[in-house]
Amino acid sequence: MNSVLAENTFFDKGKIKYDKKKYEESKFLFQRSIVFNPKDQNSYLYLAKIYNYEENKEEEEKNINTVLLLDPKNEEANYLLIEIELKKSNYSKVKELTENFSKICDKLCDKKTAILESLKNLEPKNES
Repeated sequence: MNSVLAENTFFDKGKIKYDKKKYEESKFLFQRSIVFNPKDQNSYLYLAKIYNYEENKEEEEKNINTVLLLDPKNEEANYLLIEIELKKSNYSKVKELTENFSKICDKLCDKKTAILESLKNLEPKNES
């Protein structure tokens, strides 16, 4: 019980700092939350967002993949991974992720249209 309480406290405090754009402080708190609960997908998700802000693509992707390992249907993490793959112009991966995203989207379904438009722009020209 004690470690769950501590983990929730670190996450909650981290979220407050994150909302105030105090990313260094929130990063530390999310990392502490993970120490107490290594399966805290929300902390990994927020760490990914912080790494995105810091333009640390490697750490961002690593944290998103951890979220998806813990919860393959995490809608926001799936969307963030699609954005990463779009930036890499990885057509086949974006197509695969978009098909999965269509099955799980709930709150972010409106983003699917934008993803599909981006996918059209990436479509390989000489595949027929």
